[in-house]
This record gives sequence, structure tokens and C-alpha cells, in this order.
Amino acid sequence: MKRQFAAALAATASLCLQVAHAGPSDYIYEPKVEHGEKEIDFKYGHAGNRAPGDSLQAASSLGLGYGVGEHWFTEFYVKWEQPAAGDMKYEALEWENKFQLTETGEYPVDIGFIAEIERPKDHDEGWEVRVGPLFQTEFGKLQANANLLFTHHYNAATPSPTQFGYQVQLKYRWKPEFEFGLQGFGDMGDWDHWSGGRQQSQRFGPAVFGKIGVGTHKAVRYNAALLFGATDGAPKQTFRLQTEYEF
Repeated sequence: MKRQFAAALAATASLCLQVAHAGPSDYIYEPKVEHGEKEIDFKYGHAGNRAPGDSLQAASSLGLGYGVGEHWFTEFYVKWEQPAAGDMKYEALEWENKFQLTETGEYPVDIGFIAEIERPKDHDEGWEVRVGPLFQTEFGKLQANANLLFTHHYNAATPSPTQFGYQVQLKYRWKPEFEFGLQGFGDMGDWDHWSGGRQQSQRFGPAVFGKIGVGTHKAVRYNAALLFGATDGAPKQTFRLQTEYEF
């Protein structure tokens, strides 16, 4: 299994590396992997400026995932998007791989790695690859996450530089069924030359989380956030929701 894990990590990392703005349905990656866990994952989000007559951009995805080993979780997604004043349409297929690089609690910070490969319906966009390290630490009942993400389009009709983004999260684990905290997403522009403040897309806001048992080794996990644009390049409001059925 360790050999499988190393081979998969090497294969996806070797692919790595426009502004590639996070979609309204994007979510916070966490480094922990559960061996043998299976899940059906649904995500939805919409974003807009809430101006009179303004239409919302929306996105959703449906995925099926499996914990291949103690350090590797893989998931396949079908993604849809709805542009402003348009209909929801098929957008892309995505293969996501998450690798847990340290044992949970072994060090002050748990470390993981994410590698995604996406094939858009519009082949002129090429292949989108997103990779980056995942970090998580705890302070009593507080859990903090910070992720650094690099996104690049290969074989696109219009070449573009690798983009840099981040995710942050602070969660108070009040009880399993209901937790609360904050989430933030940022798209900074070219990885080696960030955009000016007006072009960056940074969003922050309150979030809720929870896990509800529905049977032996079965649960429904949820998280949702209402994000507010902190820069001119971000939508004024974004709502995002993720629900997972784990079995």
C-alpha cells in the first residue's frame, strides 16, 4: 500500500504546475484520510453582487469517493455550472486525490497534500491541474486549517501562468452535530507575481459544520458558509454548501 501511495503521489505531482478563481461550490480541504471509508459527496454554491437585477452564478458537483489506504483518498466528480442569467449545464469531470503525509496528532501540525485533475467540457481550456499542501492544527476545541494551492491549465488554447490561491478555516468543535467557525478563500493571481488588490478575489465569512450518525458506520456530514467579498475582484456574497453521506 505504501508503494501504491508513493506511485500515485508521484504521478499526480508530476502533472502539476488563468486567474483561476475558486468556484462558489469549492470547499476547504482537510488532510485526514479514513481507510476504507466510502462517501457520496454533493456540493452547491452561488455567488453574486446582490445589485438590483443582478443574476447569481451557481455551481454544483456530485462525487463518489473511497479511502484506498491509510494515507490515500480518491474521488471522482461530475461538475455543473450555471452562468449569470443562464441554465445549469454540465461543465467538467474531476479526479481528486488526497494524501495524508503525517499521522494524526503525531506532530503539532498535521500535513496532507491535494492533487486534482479536471477535464472541462470546453477542451480549449485544456486540462486543469490543482495541487498544494494542506495544514491542520488544534488548540483544545479549536481546529485551524490553512491550504496553499497552485492551479495550471495544460494544453489550453490560450496559455496562462500558474495561479496561486489559499484556503483558511477556524472551527470550534462544540459538539459533533453542530460546530461553528469561519472560512476564507483567496485567489491571488500569478504564483510568482500576485495581482493588485482590486484584481484579487478574497472572501471570508461565518460557517457551520456537523456530523450526524444514521446507522452503524454511517453518517451524514455537512458544512455551509456565507462569504463576503473583501476585495474588488470577489463577488459581494457567496453561499456554499457541502453534504456527504459516509458509509
